[in-house]
Amino acid sequence: MTAVLADGVPAAVTLKDGKLVDVRLMTGEDAASVRAFAAALPEDDLLFLRMDITQASVVGAWVRQIELGNSTTVLGHVEGELAGFATVHREPARWTRGVGELRVNVGAAFRGRGLGRELTWLIFDVARSLGIRKVVAQMATDQAAARQVFKHFGFEEDAVLRDWVEDRAGQLRDLVVMSYDLRWEFA
Repeated sequence: MTAVLADGVPAAVTLKDGKLVDVRLMTGEDAASVRAFAAALPEDDLLFLRMDITQASVVGAWVRQIELGNSTTVLGHVEGELAGFATVHREPARWTRGVGELRVNVGAAFRGRGLGRELTWLIFDVARSLGIRKVVAQMATDQAAARQVFKHFGFEEDAVLRDWVEDRAGQLRDLVVMSYDLRWEFA
């Protein structure tokens, strides 16, 4: 299903419906398309974004993290339109340098077609190439579909933190932390 080029990215991915997705690394030149992607997300999705990527300053900070080497993001484009992304973010602290936080988001028009799965596999490859041994995903407990997707990939729930996050509407929500150990994948 996926034709991967050197080091996993760039790549060409064929979705279940035959649409071709061009996947490449995000750069600062992608800031406007990321904001447009976020603006088109359903309101329920916006409630649960870890960062408000509808804001230019937030996307600018994301780009700076990419430039510093703390984040790596792959973008999937269908016919020139940003269809989804996957990011692995690393904190620079020495004691957590082998752990990356995974964030995946697919536009509503491209859900259920295999794009999220393909972007996740590609970002796993990127994480491995960066020396990351464990990836972590964080989400509100209300995000049942997202939790199921990550469980399907083999993630396990490590913790539930009560009233840990506040959504865009100001409502407190529980946060679930899930992880996947990349070291055991091919053991």
